[in-house]
Amino acid sequence: MDLNILWFILVGVLFCGFFFLEGFDYGVGILLPFVGKTDIERRVLINSIGPVWDGNQVWMITAGGAIFAAFPNWYATLFSGFYLALFLLLLALIIRGVSFEFRSKDDNPLWRSMWDWALWLGSLLPALLWGIAIANLIRGVPIDANMHFTGNFFSLLSPFTIMTGIAFVALFTYHGALYLTLKVEGDLLQRVKDLTPKLGVIAIITVVAMAGLLLAETDIIAKPISMITLALTAIVLIVSVLAARGGSFGRSFFATALTIVFTVITIFTGLFPRVMVSSLEPAWNLTIYNAASGFNTLKVMTVVAVILVPIVLAYQAWAYWTFRHRVSVEDLNY
Repeated sequence: MDLNILWFILVGVLFCGFFFLEGFDYGVGILLPFVGKTDIERRVLINSIGPVWDGNQVWMITAGGAIFAAFPNWYATLFSGFYLALFLLLLALIIRGVSFEFRSKDDNPLWRSMWDWALWLGSLLPALLWGIAIANLIRGVPIDANMHFTGNFFSLLSPFTIMTGIAFVALFTYHGALYLTLKVEGDLLQRVKDLTPKLGVIAIITVVAMAGLLLAETDIIAKPISMITLALTAIVLIVSVLAARGGSFGRSFFATALTIVFTVITIFTGLFPRVMVSSLEPAWNLTIYNAASGFNTLKVMTVVAVILVPIVLAYQAWAYWTFRHRVSVEDLNY
């Protein structure tokens, strides 16, 4: 295995970790105004992700940094072509981060309600935009012979990309609800348990629709591994919903985690060895070779990754272990 392939795999792993961890963060934020009936309950919901949400963002930053360093031409084309979408994503993430901090600064109900809805928007919009962005990598966008994006924001929109965005929202919302079944107590827990199977059915419908459009709008059918992981995506999601209906919420949460991972694997194996598909001319595709840094750069980065990645993983494992207990209404200092 050469370093180009290794770093393509590493970027894929980083996105798997990011969507798995940040997925339930987004899901909790999307559910916040609807599941939390009182200010105290909404505070409990926020506290369920409070100790870990910022650490989960490290996966996104690391993935972006890995693309920048290992595949600079991919980074340049992606961030210039998806400029408006990524600007909206960044704006939503800023609003989301500010919401966590500012909500508790005033007891005024209108103030707190405003930041609750800001947190909802800052969770919904990134989930939608991430789905659209990831779908465009494999669907193809107008890229010329000089690796320049020649389209506009509306070039990123198609039935497949929009459906993928909706599927990400539905899947993350379901993932977040399952996370809450493991983190909250009392009436709030029962409310989430009652809602979770319904969210699971919506997730199945949107993911199946996404899969159908993926087959229609891309060349993924020619990739046997991608077809296998696509089938596994649907299977484990159905298993998750069945487990949730049976009250096995821990197993259901694990199954949705696998659903998210298999979704990312499907996209990345469908892409390989490309990193972005040109809709203008196949010869203008960006690949792991024409978009990559030099050998020495990849070699140094590999050494750095071997040292730093285990440290990051150890810290995250410690954080989740430390804050593994359920959050109750009586324990708002959690």
